[in-house]
Amino acid sequence: MKKYLIAGLGNVGNEYAHTRHNIGFDVVMAFVRKHNGLFSTDRLVYKSEVKWKGCIFICICPTTYMNLSGKAVKYWIDKEKIELDHLLVVVDDLALPLDKLRLRPRGSDAGHNGLRDIQNTLGTTEYAKLRFGIGNQYPKGMQSDFVLSKWNQDEMPLVELKIKKCIEVIEQFAKEGITAAMNNINNITFACE
Repeated sequence: MKKYLIAGLGNVGNEYAHTRHNIGFDVVMAFVRKHNGLFSTDRLVYKSEVKWKGCIFICICPTTYMNLSGKAVKYWIDKEKIELDHLLVVVDDLALPLDKLRLRPRGSDAGHNGLRDIQNTLGTTEYAKLRFGIGNQYPKGMQSDFVLSKWNQDEMPLVELKIKKCIEVIEQFAKEGITAAMNNINNITFACE
């Protein structure tokens, strides 16, 4: 069976739950829920193992806080002997509007502290990132308040639609490869009916 590490980035603690910055957690938790998995607390992470169509998904939400995500990702890559091209990190992205998702097989941290720590810990940018656009509608100097804020009521339908799409992308990444998964989402502008 092919084995994948799916890492959703976020921060632990009720004050961070379901904020824009924690969308990585929310996507991975939704993926595990869809496949009837359960999370347990393990070394540096909340972890669940999901089996689906000949694939094993080791799903993690690091409990190290965002800025130290690399420690958890490296530990589980090594422990589970997962190849770098079978790693997918799900993360919020300020530079992308709310109606966008972007999947890339490699690339820089683009100023994201969680990705920067993973890059520094792994010593490479050669791993897949699924970026969830959160928009950047905030006054100058208010970036951290914005990313740590909850979604507005009128944003929720679009957020939920994109979470469902992310679950499909994770499945497609494993079954058909990253190119097919990228073609499925990178040029779409998401909108609710």
